[in-house]
Amino acid sequence: MERVRVLVIDDSALVRKLLSGMLASDPDIEVVGTAPDPLIAREKIKQLNPDVLTLDVEMPRMDGLTFLENLMRLRPMPVVMISSLTQQGADVTLRALELGAVDFFTKPGSDLAGTFEAAAKDICSKVKAAARARPRQRTAVRKLDVAPRLSADAVLPRSQAVGSRGGSPIIAIGASTGGTEAIRVVLESMPPDAPPIVITQHIPAAFSGPFAARMDNCSAMRVCEAQDGQPIQPGHAYIAPGSQHLLVLWDGAKYVCRLHDGPPVNRHKPSVDVLFRSMAASVGAVTVAALLTGMGDDGARGLLELRQAGARTLVQDEETSVVWGMPGSAWKLDAAPEAVPLDRIAARLLALSHHTIPAAHAAAAHC
Repeated sequence: MERVRVLVIDDSALVRKLLSGMLASDPDIEVVGTAPDPLIAREKIKQLNPDVLTLDVEMPRMDGLTFLENLMRLRPMPVVMISSLTQQGADVTLRALELGAVDFFTKPGSDLAGTFEAAAKDICSKVKAAARARPRQRTAVRKLDVAPRLSADAVLPRSQAVGSRGGSPIIAIGASTGGTEAIRVVLESMPPDAPPIVITQHIPAAFSGPFAARMDNCSAMRVCEAQDGQPIQPGHAYIAPGSQHLLVLWDGAKYVCRLHDGPPVNRHKPSVDVLFRSMAASVGAVTVAALLTGMGDDGARGLLELRQAGARTLVQDEETSVVWGMPGSAWKLDAAPEAVPLDRIAARLLALSHHTIPAAHAAAAHC
C-alpha cells in the first residue's frame, strides 16, 4: 500500500514541526512538505500533488475558509482542518465542514507537544481516512498507549426485554466523519411535524452546542443539544452533547433523553452503539434508525440489535458517504436491509416511520 502524502499548512512554525513529526512517525504517512500560508500552499499543491492537506483555520494573507472554498471549487481534495477549542473555533470549523473539509482535530492554547503526542493515533487515523474519502465540491515510530476498546456493555447492559410503551415512532441517527454535513442534509428535508429525532454525532464537547444551533437554523424542526431528563417530542431533534452518551429511556409516562457520563465506547463519547442499544431496549420496534457516513464501526452492532428488536433500519450508501466505515460495517453485519443515497434518506426515514405506526398499534392490541 502506498503511503499517504500529506502537506501541512499552518502559520505556526512550531505546529508545522510538531505535526509533521507526529504524522511522519506513522509508517503509512509521508509528509511531503509544509507551508506557512495558503498562497505558498497553493504553489506547493501544484508541485507536490499531495493526497491530503492539514489546514489551519486562522492564517495570514488568506484565511483558511477562503482558501478551502477556492480549493473545493477549483481542485477538490481531502482536507483535515486544525481548529482551536473555542466558540469561534467551533463555528469556523463547522463552516469548513460545510465547505467540504473531510474532518478536523483540535489544538489547545498550551502544551501543543503533549497534546499532539497524546492524540497521535487519532490524528493519523483521521488523515489516513481522509485519503480514502470523497472530497465534495461546494521520527522513529513511537509506540502509542491505546486505551482499551469498550463495548456498549460498559454503559448499558443488553436487555432481553424489548418493546415499546407507545405507538409513536422515534428516529435515531448516528454519524461520524462527514456526518455534520450529512445530518444537515437530512434535517433540512424534515417537515416541522416530523417524528422526534435523536442524534449521536462524534464531536468534541465545545462543538456540539454550536452544531445544534446551526442545525436549528437550517431545519424546520426545533433542534437542540440534548439535556438530561428532557422529554422527547415530535417536531424536535436532540443532539448528544460532545462529552456524554445519549440514551433514550422510558420514565414511566414518556420517553426522555438520558445523559450518561460513562467511559468511551468504541473509543467514542458519545457513542452511537450506546444510543442504539438504549432504543432497542426501550423503544424497540417503533424505532427507525439510520447509520450515516463515518470512520470506524461505532453503531454497527447497535444497528443490528435494533433490527433484531424489530426496528426499521438503513445505512447511507457508499457512493454518497465521505467515509463508508460505520455504514459499511453495519452493512456487512446485515444490520440494515437497504443502503440509501444521502439525498433520499430523510424521505425514506419518514416513510418507514409511517409504516411503524400500524405495527405498533397491532402490538399494543395484543398486550
